[in-house]
Amino acid sequence: MSATPVNSPVRVAVASFIGTAIEFFDFYVFATAAALVIGPTFFPKDSAAAQTLYAFLTFGIAFLARPLGSALFGHFGDRIGRKSTLVASLLVMGISTTLIGLLPGYDRIGTLAPVLLCLLRFGQGIGLGGEWGGAALLATENAPAGRRGWYGMFPQIGPSVGFLCANGLFFGLATLLSDEEFKSWGWRIPFLLSAVLVLVGLYVRLKLQESSVFTETLKNQQQVSMPLVEVITRHWRTVLQGSFAMVVCYALFYISTVFSLSYGVKSLHYSKPEFLALLCLAVVFMGLATPLSAWASDRWGRRPVLLFGAALALLSGFSMQPLLGGGSHVSVALFLIIELFLMGFTFGPMGALLPELFPTQVRYTGASLSYNIGGIIGASIAPLIAQMLVEQGGLSWVGYYVSVAAALSMMAVWSMRETRSISL
Repeated sequence: MSATPVNSPVRVAVASFIGTAIEFFDFYVFATAAALVIGPTFFPKDSAAAQTLYAFLTFGIAFLARPLGSALFGHFGDRIGRKSTLVASLLVMGISTTLIGLLPGYDRIGTLAPVLLCLLRFGQGIGLGGEWGGAALLATENAPAGRRGWYGMFPQIGPSVGFLCANGLFFGLATLLSDEEFKSWGWRIPFLLSAVLVLVGLYVRLKLQESSVFTETLKNQQQVSMPLVEVITRHWRTVLQGSFAMVVCYALFYISTVFSLSYGVKSLHYSKPEFLALLCLAVVFMGLATPLSAWASDRWGRRPVLLFGAALALLSGFSMQPLLGGGSHVSVALFLIIELFLMGFTFGPMGALLPELFPTQVRYTGASLSYNIGGIIGASIAPLIAQMLVEQGGLSWVGYYVSVAAALSMMAVWSMRETRSISL
């Protein structure tokens, strides 16, 4: 009998990284557009403030869809395999993103525009809901002994690269085009580019083999008939722990990017290219922090690294008013660097931690649900709440919001067992 084909470490790293980079590129393209053009393009021109709130509400819809994507793709990922499920999630995200780039605005089709936009944004959420869990399992289930944190880092570095590409592209368009050209058609280019990127991702993923861990489960017919029911009835405490552990990552990221971009352009009067350039600089530090914390989690454990990062994030909330509110290029850049570095630091070990919390039969569903429910709690309405807080109480209140999110994650991680040495 021939041996089961095994994925090479390089192929695993590339496939888990490139898929999440493309999916998060798609997701962040909308996040950046929500801060810049979604409101005026797809909603009635009642007031600029109302358009901003509508745009942020539309942004949040995808986070509500992500747990549904986790349940849907998690079911098939735990029943029939990681590979085919990852391919399907990539297609759903890519098609939804491309269609947003083709969608007419409110001026052309009226109320149908925001309705269709919300449906496509929902599709983005469904696709991303199935993406991360599969990519994390691909990395960790194929990782060498003692290096799950490091291999689990590759899907975690995807968001940094996806965000950098999305914001870098918007920066280039905002620089090369006039404001009128950018608002009229330029913003659509990143959405349409998704179609090309998805083809690249599909090529890489179709060459993968199933992990030996899941292949053994199939061979022994150990799958459960309803993974979601199994997770909810037998692992609900673990899902809550994982979800709240993720809250700080989401709050740091979306307050620092979506809210801060909108605030910087509209209240601090930065030009779009100026603020996007600062974000591109800051996200490099997020990308550096991610492998650092993943490596540290293999050496010292997931819990101490995450507790340390969350404690620093709690303190960082108090820097928002003096740094972002200071308005200078130096203070704003420093604020963005601090917040996104801490986001990367708290995010890095999650690629290993969440899969380690669940048994093989429900690992895709459990890890995905934890990751995406954390998104609902920490990110879905974070820009909206931040916008309301800054209007009612000022930037200090937005900083307190970040600190509370960090405190919730600290408590969740504190309640967990250490998972670094467990067997998958």
